[in-house]
Amino acid sequence: MKVFLKVLSYLFHPLFIPLMGTLSYFVITPKYSPKEMQYGNILPIFILTVIIPIIIYFILRNLSVVSNIFLPGVGERKYPLMISLGLLLMIVIKVIPNNYTVELYYFFIGLIAATASSLFLLLLNFKSSLHMMGMGTLLMFLIGLSIHFEINITIAISAFTLAAGLIATARLYFQAHSRSELLIGFLLGMTSQLLTFKFWL
Repeated sequence: MKVFLKVLSYLFHPLFIPLMGTLSYFVITPKYSPKEMQYGNILPIFILTVIIPIIIYFILRNLSVVSNIFLPGVGERKYPLMISLGLLLMIVIKVIPNNYTVELYYFFIGLIAATASSLFLLLLNFKSSLHMMGMGTLLMFLIGLSIHFEINITIAISAFTLAAGLIATARLYFQAHSRSELLIGFLLGMTSQLLTFKFWL
């Protein structure tokens, strides 16, 4: 059980949420998307949200700013969140306009709002769960895509709902967060996406 929950914590790490959302969009959308558009979004987003943060993580770890990839301490989260916010802004300003997709644009706007909110709470010494923020973001985005394109993706939504519950269980099991931190993180993710719906749904 411990190994299973640990693997889940890695698979659904917040680093992978932007890429998961992007891939989910191109899998679900019935709109024609040329390969050039798909690669023009997926590759830069992969580099900016996975590769660069991993490199930065190792730099911060060597400088003893962070202790591990799950950023257990309140103080450890400040710089990674600031860097993540900057990279997400770069995607919205530089990447998506080149291969414009309105749904992805507002997905990242929601991610930026959720990340900024987590950073603000961090400055108030409250450590909201980034895992649950990511799961809330992704789950609400899938619900929005289902409504927007009028496609039945109940199985996918159910699977991610189950995954969100398992992630919450894992974070409690490893004593990484309190129940309130998990709930606030999840609500930040869901609410930030919900507020963007009126612009693209």
